[in-house]
Amino acid sequence: MIIMHFFNNTSFIKEVIQIMLTNHHIFKEYDSELWSYLDQESIRQEEHIELIASENYVSKYVMYLQGSLLTNKYAEGYPNKRYYGGCAHIDKIENLAIKRAKSLFNADYANVQPHSGSQANFAVYSALLKPGDTVLGMDLKHGGHLTHGSSANFSGKLYNFISYGVNNLGKIDYQELSNLSKKYGPRMIVGGFSSYSGLVDWKKMRKISDEIGAYLLADIAHVAGLIVAGIYPSAIPYAHVVTSTTHKTLAGPRGGLILSKSGDIELYKKLDSSVFPGSQGGPLMHIIAAKALAFKEAMSLNFKNYQKQIIKNSKAMVEIFLSRKFKIISGGTENHLFIVNLTDRNITGKLAEKVLEQSNITVNKNSIPHDPLGPLITSGIRIGTPAVTRRGLNEIHVKMLAEWICDILDNIYDIHDIFSESVSEICFVPSICIAPLMPTITSVIYLS
Repeated sequence: MIIMHFFNNTSFIKEVIQIMLTNHHIFKEYDSELWSYLDQESIRQEEHIELIASENYVSKYVMYLQGSLLTNKYAEGYPNKRYYGGCAHIDKIENLAIKRAKSLFNADYANVQPHSGSQANFAVYSALLKPGDTVLGMDLKHGGHLTHGSSANFSGKLYNFISYGVNNLGKIDYQELSNLSKKYGPRMIVGGFSSYSGLVDWKKMRKISDEIGAYLLADIAHVAGLIVAGIYPSAIPYAHVVTSTTHKTLAGPRGGLILSKSGDIELYKKLDSSVFPGSQGGPLMHIIAAKALAFKEAMSLNFKNYQKQIIKNSKAMVEIFLSRKFKIISGGTENHLFIVNLTDRNITGKLAEKVLEQSNITVNKNSIPHDPLGPLITSGIRIGTPAVTRRGLNEIHVKMLAEWICDILDNIYDIHDIFSESVSEICFVPSICIAPLMPTITSVIYLS
């Protein structure tokens, strides 16, 4: 194995915790049990390689805002239309977040209040659908999200979801989507995914929607960062409504977002009313402030370069897996993630996830198209590169990492323990970019 020189930087996560808790020693004494769990998690985040596609690291400024005094303020309603007093400064913060969101995504409407992507989707459904309405959404096993019609989720319980999926090549089957839309006449078509490695043809999806007079909702939660960097197709020009999270590739706080550029003022009013008072009470102003800061970060050249590196790293890892004869759903990747099909290896996704975690590598078990196994077992794993790229890893590092993963999976009952030290060391590679914003973890690239 090649010996590389690594830099053991100060633990920035622990530093952030100390900044957030000025009297941290007092806190440690006050609740030593809770403190110990927090400390253990900080060590895990420092020393483990994070390859879960939906996870990322926020900047220190975003982290600070999430723990700021804004958490004290109730602000039911919208700017200049609050149900509580004392919101003059709060209004300015929310208006700033809205302004930046619209500018970043080139939209003319933004609602920054949803607490999560699921809440954003719920609000859109509530605004535009009636219980029992027919909706087309991507099958969970083919890459869709729980809120795209899973029977275990509110979406599948409240609405009549019909699933579309991918073809034999692992690509979205637009012909099937068109056929299903004409057969069932849905009120809405939902585009977007949580585990699909290809590009989405939003223009084609809008054409299919228009043919039957349906709304097109684009859930861009996973690719929002790639979209604002201009390296993934934007849904804004085509979808009636767009929803997203503000973390994942966008690298902001955990939260939701609703966008549109339809020019339909009545639609915007329905969406606002569906968020508040329809499905939420007071907005989380500390999170909205953090969203505003994250939107500013995402406007920088450094952020665009970071997004480009995410895809380079994703493609580099796929290259290694294919060279080692592993099957990749769709045969490759065009974004930040890919799915490894383990059916021919006699390995379940659950086992792979467990063994890799013992080697300080975190992935998640994931269903594959037509998976015979349940969601708690699965036949695949999902791998994503936003977090490792944020830490400064490039193609050289992730290729090495992919080789280690292949070695572990090829010898799953034997050698995984020997990799944990090497994985911990690669966590301390130097950052690839320097700028004012401080990271919340060692070697996270700085964005400004």
